[in-house]
Amino acid sequence: MKKTILILSILLLSILLIICVALTKNQANLANIQKANLEYETYKEKEVFGTEVASVIHKATDHNLKHEIKQDEKGFFIPNETNSIKVEIKLQDEKELKTYQMETIQKVGTEGFIKNFNLIQFKCTNIEYHNQTKRVAKLVFEQIEE
Repeated sequence: MKKTILILSILLLSILLIICVALTKNQANLANIQKANLEYETYKEKEVFGTEVASVIHKATDHNLKHEIKQDEKGFFIPNETNSIKVEIKLQDEKELKTYQMETIQKVGTEGFIKNFNLIQFKCTNIEYHNQTKRVAKLVFEQIEE
């Protein structure tokens, strides 16, 4: 009888220990996601200059390369379900807003983007998240009309 109680107690303690370790790991993962998201969420509804948008493009590109996000034949990152990041820039044309992907800006050259848009203000109008991981998936910056 004492042996059975001892075995059940050890089993119960083991289960509790496994649950505690899993919860701690989940909390740490959630904290990492929140910290990573905060790097991008600080731009939400905030007005920034073109130089800052270029920095976000660099940061997102570096992130995608670090996490080995696949690219198509044109060099555009292919969004995945977990950790890819896209940045869209909406620039004011004579009549309308035109949308450009971050890869287009990179191809043309961020130096040229900075030269032409360094004093132009943009606003981060939208942030989207991955459904599975809740990590930032996409940011949209829109040129503010002057």
